[in-house]
Amino acid sequence: MPIHNEDIAAVFDEIADLLEIEGANPFRIRAYRNAARTLRALGSDIRERAGSLETLTRLPGIGTALAEKIQEILATGHCRTLEKLRRQLPGELPELLRLPGLGPRRVHALYHDLDIHTLEQLHRAILDGRVRQLPGFGERLEQRLLEALARQETSHRFRLATAARYATALQAYLEQGTGVGRVTLAGSYRRRRETVGDLDILVTARNGRAVVDHFVHYDETSEILSRGDTRATVILHCGLQVDLRVVRKQNYGAALHYFTGSRAHNIAIRALAQKQGLKINEYGIFRGRRRLGGEEEGEVFAAVGLPWIPPELRENRGEIEAARQGLLPQLVEPGDLRGDLHVHTRATDGHETIAAMAEAARARGFEYLAITEHSRHLTVAHGLDSRRLLAQIDEIDQLNERLEGIRLLKGIEVDILEDGRLDLPDRVLARLDLVVGAVHSRFHLSRTRQTERILRAMDHPFFTLLAHPTGRLIGEREPYDVDLPRIIRHARQRGCYLELNAHPERLDLLDTYCQFARDEGVLIAIDSDAHGIPDFDHLVYGIGQARRGWLEADDVLNTRPLPALLRLLAASRLK
Repeated sequence: MPIHNEDIAAVFDEIADLLEIEGANPFRIRAYRNAARTLRALGSDIRERAGSLETLTRLPGIGTALAEKIQEILATGHCRTLEKLRRQLPGELPELLRLPGLGPRRVHALYHDLDIHTLEQLHRAILDGRVRQLPGFGERLEQRLLEALARQETSHRFRLATAARYATALQAYLEQGTGVGRVTLAGSYRRRRETVGDLDILVTARNGRAVVDHFVHYDETSEILSRGDTRATVILHCGLQVDLRVVRKQNYGAALHYFTGSRAHNIAIRALAQKQGLKINEYGIFRGRRRLGGEEEGEVFAAVGLPWIPPELRENRGEIEAARQGLLPQLVEPGDLRGDLHVHTRATDGHETIAAMAEAARARGFEYLAITEHSRHLTVAHGLDSRRLLAQIDEIDQLNERLEGIRLLKGIEVDILEDGRLDLPDRVLARLDLVVGAVHSRFHLSRTRQTERILRAMDHPFFTLLAHPTGRLIGEREPYDVDLPRIIRHARQRGCYLELNAHPERLDLLDTYCQFARDEGVLIAIDSDAHGIPDFDHLVYGIGQARRGWLEADDVLNTRPLPALLRLLAASRLK
């Protein structure tokens, strides 16, 4: 079974979690987490580098010991270090880690202080009132845990970027099959939803049985749930369910529409068809028994008098009415971005020099790149104090004198403190091209306090852009409680901007808030939050989220050419 970057990263993450539960050396824990992050950000297959320890150790955060573990996992599918840790700790502890609000530190406390190592023991301890007595817990967290235990997830969802690693490999495998025409990923994956419960794959071919046989023999198949002449469902070793449908060329467009749209969107389209005496299903467009079309997806929309609707909009959230009125947006495309306004380097927790990041950005066709390190309050990321930031400002000025084809912008990702102050003095912030404000602490403030905190920060005269506005990490950390409509309206009044953070673990803003910001006239910056060169690839996921939020190029701050961008950045400063 092939091993992917994500598989090795998951091993390293689990080792880090178990080490943290044990109370191991923090530097050892951090090494595994950094290695996992490097593997996930790597644009190429780790197997291409695994032949040599020297090649592996050139990767950021990968030393000899970790490189040897990568080779071990690739060669055997196992990691002795992980297996040893699993033997040392009770088997259900990883299940506790999956509950919202429980990270390794809290699981460590539950395990060492209350001897809790199963879900049942946790439930009993909550009911007994013992959990709330632990430092860092309390009644509010207890309630969240009880709710999570009560609804125990019935299915596992994968982040879009994680699903993509498996989807693209499987798509390439299917394309090698005999007699195969088109192979298309449909469903929520094609709609670019932030998480994917399963994959829907359409294949055009005459011999469905041969395609199905090829599909179920994929070497990452763990279980075959069903198998027929034109369809099959399997579970991959990673736990991802994949549904295959083999269709004739003449049915492809109708089937693609059927298996792409949300249920609500498809019902609405079928209702329009019924009003016109038509029937639309996965096999085509019909009037009575006469088949009218269905080979191309556009025929489905044309049959009900609509233009083609982009997949990302097919959620029945107004797209059909907009299409009817000719008001569908011309959605933003990856090529519309002229630069990136949120990037880190070795100066804090990034992996590359400023010059290396600038060269990579120029190679992507960018006109500008903002260097936005963390500020001093975020000590875990070695945030910059005033002295170090001023030194970096001078370094960027010197680089700009010799760089060709790209302009480096001077910025900072400054912490928004609990009282709304920014983490660096005005005399330093005044020298920057942009100030990106971010909440990195005190996530559990009340809705009122969290909102007022951010509003006060936005009123700072040098504030430019609110980074990852809800602070969520998909599947790991819930968004903090904040009044986003109020924040967005205040940004319009104040004349500043919001970020759509494209990191696959964030995708923050939500698509619905992107649409709200668009309607309010607030520009959104689609940023990679890159910590290394491969992280620029995150931007494709930000574009997907922006498209789900109905954003056009003009709604995005960093689609502007440099002179126009500089004018907008200057305009955000209060006089």
